[in-house]
Amino acid sequence: MAFTSTNPATGKTIKTYEEMTPEQAAAAVAQAHETWRTWRTTSFAERTKPMKKTAEILRQRKDELAKLMAVEMGKPLIQGAAEVEKCAWACDYYADTAETHLAPEVIQTEGAKSYVAFEPLGVVLAIMPWNFPLWQVYRFAAPALMAGNVGLLKHASNVPGCALVIEEIFNQAGFPEGAFRSLLIGNAQVRAVIEHPLVRAVTLTGSTPAGMAVASQAGAVLKKTVLELGGSDPYVVLEDADLDQAVQTCVNSRLINAGQSCIAAKRFIVVEPVRAAFTERFVALMKTKKMGDPLKEGTDVGPQARHNLRDDLHKQVLASVERGAKLLLGGEVPPGAGAYYPPTVLADVKPGMPAYDEELFGPVAAIIGAKNEEDAVRIANDTIFGLGAAVFTKDTKRGERVARKLEAGSTFVNSLVASDPRLPFGGIKESGYGRELGSYGIKEFMNAKTVYVKS
Repeated sequence: MAFTSTNPATGKTIKTYEEMTPEQAAAAVAQAHETWRTWRTTSFAERTKPMKKTAEILRQRKDELAKLMAVEMGKPLIQGAAEVEKCAWACDYYADTAETHLAPEVIQTEGAKSYVAFEPLGVVLAIMPWNFPLWQVYRFAAPALMAGNVGLLKHASNVPGCALVIEEIFNQAGFPEGAFRSLLIGNAQVRAVIEHPLVRAVTLTGSTPAGMAVASQAGAVLKKTVLELGGSDPYVVLEDADLDQAVQTCVNSRLINAGQSCIAAKRFIVVEPVRAAFTERFVALMKTKKMGDPLKEGTDVGPQARHNLRDDLHKQVLASVERGAKLLLGGEVPPGAGAYYPPTVLADVKPGMPAYDEELFGPVAAIIGAKNEEDAVRIANDTIFGLGAAVFTKDTKRGERVARKLEAGSTFVNSLVASDPRLPFGGIKESGYGRELGSYGIKEFMNAKTVYVKS
């Protein structure tokens, strides 16, 4: 089997890569384990040097990496550059804080000494998606490596170039050989890697069905998993919101990465007193966003990552309209090459429509009316997902109160939902379990070992 990297803006082949054999994949696991046996004993100071160097290299190669993402999965250059900077931030953050996060936790008992020590599990397999092909990996790898674990990456098949350059950068930074390896393998080989006795844990970011499959496979062999899955994030707009600020934030969140983000705003739940005004301003701003070549300056919305994803999105839009949603903007597949889909707005969205019930992974906004605050919260929570949510109001105490009622792993007030190396990130319900980032994330793949000493 071969992996073909295709430019979604042109449909042209970039490069073809050969898949690893099962023997090569198994050898990579064995090498990673051998590296871990030594890496786990290194000091935080020793780990900090290559991690800081990784951040430096990322910034030095920012333009090159942004272009690679643009041609492999369609991300506009300015967004790609920001993604690289965020990866460097995560590397710096964990280089600076890992020792503090993982300091032994003293607990007073009847013993002379008792505490919890955090020790690395070993080889962690990361199964990662194409939508943020660098960030998704570094937000796992930076804490994992600083904690004394080692990483294996099974990246999405449409971004093999990104997978290999990530490994290259870690090697260039001075990490020992085998501390981080990219496995160019297809989905058929994943089970064997999960089941390999030297793989101790698995983390996956991807679709809910993919998460269910991996959790089932890992659970059968008693491997720890962390899953960050799909989302249909609700953004609640209350009657006392600053509408200009709310509209700007909502549009930015809906269109980031051409709408291909698990934590992008997807359902806009607006109370009746401001629904008409919000909708008018929202559509007007969406109209101004430029769709086009991700390599050209000024492009706001690039192509969808693959043609089949674009086509599936369009089917969801058509089905929603057929069931009564009003198409206010977009909703037509443009002619010509490229997997493009325009900024699209659906109004009067109700249960039973894909725009209400499903995740729309593209630049399609669903506007849903609510009677009042209580009704808005009910609608926001009326979903199988629970990744992120936001609320807009000038009364920040009210916003915080509403945020606590929203069923999600992250809730933001007057701001778009975003991941941050300092804060835990993850979901509930069918958006997954476990946490990445922050002190919670770095401890996910650690043995919380109780040490008790009796005098």
